[in-house]
Amino acid sequence: MSSSKIFPRVTAPQLVRCKAEGRRIVGLTAYDAVFAAHEEEAGVDFLLVGDSAGNVIAGHSTTIPMTMEAMLFLTRCVSRGTSRVMIVADMPFGSFQISVEDTVSNAVRFLKEGGAQAVKMEGAGYLLGTIRRLVDVGIPVMGHIGLTPQRVNVFGGFNVQGRTPESANALVEDAKELENAGCFSLVLEKIPLELARQITESVSIPTIGIGSGPHCDGQILVNYDLFGMFEQFKPKFVRHYLEGAQLIREAVSHWVEDVREGKYPTAEESYSQRTVKASSGKVVPPEEE
Repeated sequence: MSSSKIFPRVTAPQLVRCKAEGRRIVGLTAYDAVFAAHEEEAGVDFLLVGDSAGNVIAGHSTTIPMTMEAMLFLTRCVSRGTSRVMIVADMPFGSFQISVEDTVSNAVRFLKEGGAQAVKMEGAGYLLGTIRRLVDVGIPVMGHIGLTPQRVNVFGGFNVQGRTPESANALVEDAKELENAGCFSLVLEKIPLELARQITESVSIPTIGIGSGPHCDGQILVNYDLFGMFEQFKPKFVRHYLEGAQLIREAVSHWVEDVREGKYPTAEESYSQRTVKASSGKVVPPEEE
């Protein structure tokens, strides 16, 4: 029996091999089973259950309010809607900053209860020992440097990172240390494209860019941004592949008009009063038409 039949999902080692083979990696966020299924069918390599749900799903101004229970629920939804892509769960603020033991316990829940195959953590430095521990117990870790939205209160906003020589050098070193700690890939968020190229060339694990130019080994976007559904703001790096917000408003307006004018539902979209008799003589409803 082939290994693909035993474990059909994309794995961390497969993504690592993509870099060596020169194959671009494609990721996208997902927060529910329906979108996840469509995105998998379209050919993405992995789906990130991002704490960006705090913005696009929950309506918060930052990702910080997202909880473990909320993220576990979303991860289960995405996992149930897919069968082949790798599911990466974003560890929310507070789930990995307190202790190594707490982090391991929370990460284990994402794999056991959420159906994820890996977790993502923002930052480096003090997290290196924690990452080593996670990898030791069998939990693949995707790193994340550059703009790390959970530190928005420290950064003072969602600003480009690594524009000074000192901060650029620090990010290069962070990338190397995260690789040495056992990360299988790195998200590079909102850093200059030249720096992203330098980091990508300095590590053997794949880099996944978001707002970091074309030289990364792969790219990821928030799906609501790609679909043109989130209109609160549009970063420079976002490209709308669909004007989803406009299409949804048009569909709902059409629905409202049809209902108010008596055009929906029609007789063809309604059920008849027909019944059938079972062998017992009791009247039972017919099957759905």
